[in-house]
Amino acid sequence: MSSGLKYKEYGTVKSAAGCITNVIGLQNCFLGQLLKFGAGTEGIIMGFDEKNAQVLMVKENQPIAPGQKVLATLEPFYMPAGKNFVGRIVNPLGEAMDGLGPIKPDEYIPYFNEAPGIMDRQSLSDTLETGVKLIDALLPLGKGQRSLCLGDKMTGKTAIGTDIILNQKGKGVICIYCAIGKPRAALVRVVDLFKERGAFDYTIILNAPAQSSPGQQYLAPYAACSLGEYFMRKGGHVFVYFDDFTKHAWAYRELSLLMQVPPGRDSYPGDIFYLHSRMIERAARLNKANGGGSMTFIPVVELLEGDLTAYVPTNLVSMTDGQIFLSMPLFNEGFRPAVDVGLSVSRVGTKVQWKAMKKVAASLRLEFIQYKELLRISKLQTGGQSDEVRDQLNAGRILQACLTQPAGKPVPVEVQVLLFFAKGEKILMKLERKEEIADFIAGIEAYVYEKDPELFPLLIEKKDLDNEIKGRLANVAQAFVNEVKERYKHLDDEDVA
Repeated sequence: MSSGLKYKEYGTVKSAAGCITNVIGLQNCFLGQLLKFGAGTEGIIMGFDEKNAQVLMVKENQPIAPGQKVLATLEPFYMPAGKNFVGRIVNPLGEAMDGLGPIKPDEYIPYFNEAPGIMDRQSLSDTLETGVKLIDALLPLGKGQRSLCLGDKMTGKTAIGTDIILNQKGKGVICIYCAIGKPRAALVRVVDLFKERGAFDYTIILNAPAQSSPGQQYLAPYAACSLGEYFMRKGGHVFVYFDDFTKHAWAYRELSLLMQVPPGRDSYPGDIFYLHSRMIERAARLNKANGGGSMTFIPVVELLEGDLTAYVPTNLVSMTDGQIFLSMPLFNEGFRPAVDVGLSVSRVGTKVQWKAMKKVAASLRLEFIQYKELLRISKLQTGGQSDEVRDQLNAGRILQACLTQPAGKPVPVEVQVLLFFAKGEKILMKLERKEEIADFIAGIEAYVYEKDPELFPLLIEKKDLDNEIKGRLANVAQAFVNEVKERYKHLDDEDVA
């Protein structure tokens, strides 16, 4: 941050409407420039022409009146950042909202900072372990990736983000949950979950609630980017979950109407694309010369009745490295997380996955899509099913059970590898009841640590499947299947009788 005002000039307030103020008399302007109105009241320039500058008020400690003098300096608007923000709930100006007192920053970073250049980056190579089986297996997320989560209201978008954050415990990743325009009750649920599970040890919540001004909601994701950049530039790994960009786009549309910007498609101004793309580009995996840190983004977009062709969703699909599409029909069927595998994609692909996960998950996507289609067709058939069809449906049912998981219970990658390995080796085909499959999935991690405690640490170290690991995985999975079958033997005996 600059130590002094090397340049300054004065302007005059022409008019004020809502949180937008028009200022005249300025000779030098740039977007994001800081203006001071006195008494701690500050604004930033959102747009300008030859005659006047349009200013977004970000701190209003006194009413703005026409004729008021304005001080302009050639400095951008800064976000306070630092390690003291970890474990805190702050607003988009970096001010504490949790009642725990002010936060001492280590650094000040411009809200509208430039994205790292191509030469400052390296290609993605490390996986960000999400703990969500369906994502880790079929839609892998790399450190430094920009993925998109989109779906209708109440389809589990927030749960995806909170599960990923919960899974970063002990993994050295700083998480930022950026809540934009969310009601108080929704945020309280997230805060309570993080407190209960100890996530505040490595998490920052940046909150611009529904009752906050459009200006605060507009600034929130930029503030999250600046906070994350502090840790990334110091060689750390950061995960940012923006919940959600739909509210951010609404806030910017409101500001644009106050600035009299002509509306375009879906009533959004044309520069909404530039707004989001400039922000998304700040996610990166830096090269070793720049510390080797990374910042991973998942922005959320709320759809209306699954409409992927709306303006903001199509914009964001074009500027991210993948998408996680949540389906309302799947959610209503009870499939959690309700990810539509056919419409979801990771453009980073298997490049960042463990070699072990690549091997066990190679055919799962196609298998799952084929199972869903076969299930739909079988419901329409009036005659009996062949043994082959029954086996395919049973294998698909087991796969669906393996991919299903409740919110708030992330699954370690090594456990996922064992599950999909056992499924691929047809070890789980003996489990015919839903309860048996559920018991196996719920208990296998504890069983492995009891019977072969060195297996998972070895798998984590190698991240690959050699003959020794395959044999030990098969042995422990088969032994636990037999134990689960024994629990339900009395029910099988009753069926025979």
